[in-house]
Amino acid sequence: MNAKEAVARRILALCNEKEIAVNALANSAGMSPSTIYSMLNTKSKNPGIVTIKKICDGMDLSLRAFFDNPLFENLEQEIR
Repeated sequence: MNAKEAVARRILALCNEKEIAVNALANSAGMSPSTIYSMLNTKSKNPGIVTIKKICDGMDLSLRAFFDNPLFENLEQEIR
């Protein structure tokens, strides 16, 4: 799994855990739903840390808590 896939999975898992829809997350994060949906599919190849921070803010979650997950262990090397 690469970092982009791990971020997408983490966002979806948090939405499920907090029982919020992606559209509701977009509202609370002050973002358009299309921005988040692009992170969840193949349109966004590199989700930026500022965007991830906004998502964390919308979920009342720290960046540390976002990345403190087994999904981010043993990711594929991005430089080839």
